[in-house]
Amino acid sequence: MRVSDFHFDLPEELIAQSPPPVRGTSRMLRLDRHTGEYSDDFFRNLPEILRPGDLLVLNDSRVIPARLYATRAGLHTQQNSPHPSGRIEVLLTQHLGGDDWSALVRPSRKVQPGEHLHFHAPNETEPLLTAEILTAGEFGERTLRFAPAPDFQAILEKIGHMPLPPYIHRSDNPEDRDRYQTVFSHEPGSAAAPTAGLHFTPAILDQLKQNGIQIETITLHVGLGTFQPVRAKDLADIHLHAEHYTLPAATATAINAALAEGRRIIAAGTTTTRTLEHCAQLASTDPFEPHTGLRLHPHSGSTEIFISPGHNFRVVSGLLTNFHLPQSTLLMLVSAFAGREAVLAAYAHAVRERYRFFSYGDCMLLL
Repeated sequence: MRVSDFHFDLPEELIAQSPPPVRGTSRMLRLDRHTGEYSDDFFRNLPEILRPGDLLVLNDSRVIPARLYATRAGLHTQQNSPHPSGRIEVLLTQHLGGDDWSALVRPSRKVQPGEHLHFHAPNETEPLLTAEILTAGEFGERTLRFAPAPDFQAILEKIGHMPLPPYIHRSDNPEDRDRYQTVFSHEPGSAAAPTAGLHFTPAILDQLKQNGIQIETITLHVGLGTFQPVRAKDLADIHLHAEHYTLPAATATAINAALAEGRRIIAAGTTTTRTLEHCAQLASTDPFEPHTGLRLHPHSGSTEIFISPGHNFRVVSGLLTNFHLPQSTLLMLVSAFAGREAVLAAYAHAVRERYRFFSYGDCMLLL
């Protein structure tokens, strides 16, 4: 298949630039993955739509304020703003261990290995962080080593910006610190929100539990793959960047029980889906093994799994997800789950009905 097979026309005005005024009030397009039929609904009705005994799995990764603005060593500016001349934008995409991070840097041509960057707080002359560029990759990818800091995370909270996606054409604001974060986020490390989880509220989570839906979590830290566009023409040539994940013991136990008992497992988001299907691949070398033959084990690791049409889903039987970019790997994953033609037909309906798209937009439920 070709990447162009996953194109659709999207009016610019349907790309949500801000979250809905009240969390949990988004619209939800329901798609029957077996028949291709779709209908309009609201996310608030999810507790009534799912069945008692369903297992809902959430990604509890927490977004860090990963967008920073730096000056090259020897340059100085007094304003921590995205736009002054001489500023270098640094988007931390993955913690590599110790003081090392992978990042996207722009303009990247100015920042080569051996260069040092200084990160200031507004109106302060002494940098709070300094970093050396260790390696340079393609498309602005860089490896940074920060000088040891007494509380790196606290400094990020002070000078960092929430890493809103490039299709949100505004600077981040204080509201984004809350709204570009799920209410159940726990483990810091993501450079983008697992957006399907943004719709949940404590009240909706409580109602799901009261209705007999079991809720467990995994952690997958969203990294570089979210920000790099697909540059291949054929799906066979697509390779994703590795992202770190953890499958907790309680979640592995719950999944094994649900599979053995034939209960549905609903993944909230493509990140959760990729994690669970990757773990299924590790659990068995037979891609056609029946669901009941799987037994997942708790562990941590990294995954580069790319899910496209033809994938045999061995864990996930339901998917809650936002609307995705044309020709994106996430749209390919959704198409693998429910069929390309059915998904694109549902997307065309969403465009006609003026659904809101992408990170701060509405959602789909595929069962």
